[in-house]
Amino acid sequence: MRIWGKVFGFIIGFMFGRIGGGVFGLWLGHMYDRRQSQRAGIGNSSKRQALFFNTTFAVMGHVAKASGQVTEVDIRIANALMDQMRLSGEARADAQAAFREGKESNFDIHACLKTFRLISMGRKEVLQMFLEIQIQTALSDATLDPKEHSILSTIAKELGFSQKQLDDLLARWQAEFNFHRNGGSGNHTSVEDAYDVLGMEESMSDQDIKRAYRKLMNEHHPDKLVAKGLPAEMMELAKTKAQDIQAAYDRVKSDRGMR
Repeated sequence: MRIWGKVFGFIIGFMFGRIGGGVFGLWLGHMYDRRQSQRAGIGNSSKRQALFFNTTFAVMGHVAKASGQVTEVDIRIANALMDQMRLSGEARADAQAAFREGKESNFDIHACLKTFRLISMGRKEVLQMFLEIQIQTALSDATLDPKEHSILSTIAKELGFSQKQLDDLLARWQAEFNFHRNGGSGNHTSVEDAYDVLGMEESMSDQDIKRAYRKLMNEHHPDKLVAKGLPAEMMELAKTKAQDIQAAYDRVKSDRGMR
């Protein structure tokens, strides 16, 4: 909390106008402190977003290298993600540089993730979005190499997620892969996949389904994620995830005859 603007404002105001001047100076000092805090917040937010961006692609490079060597498929996956984020020019060059950095044998993933978790200030939604991007990348070729799974376990642990939480997310993303392969909506998509995308059970009540759905949408709301540190370039990824949640929920509602 910034107070020096208020202190100096009151002192200077009191010197020239006694109590009335002191009160006026205190108000001016308060406005100055608030403006400085807002500026600092904007700066910190920019730093968090830049770190999220660079760490995402560096860790992606590390995950891609986990199976022994980076393949053409790995590179296509990384480029597809950059395309989905509509990266071009300097932003794309930065992403590619971070990806190459992550492939280096001396890349310290533990130190990288510790720094990322620290600057993210433990925001669970942002940390989970980061983990989900890495899972999505690992599963993009429809297979999960044991070494990739080991790296994902390391990432989850460093970010404060349990092995069970990681396994649950992996199951949901595998279901999401199937969901997309079968069209993502309509009767061609199995209701079982829809439940798995949502991380829900068919035995849950309608009320519990609605409650869990609202929680999921709140966690993956693009605007809220950007406000908490998700780079604006990754807004499209958050939007896609929110759309998948909505489509799966609509499939479950249709199957249950819910309103």
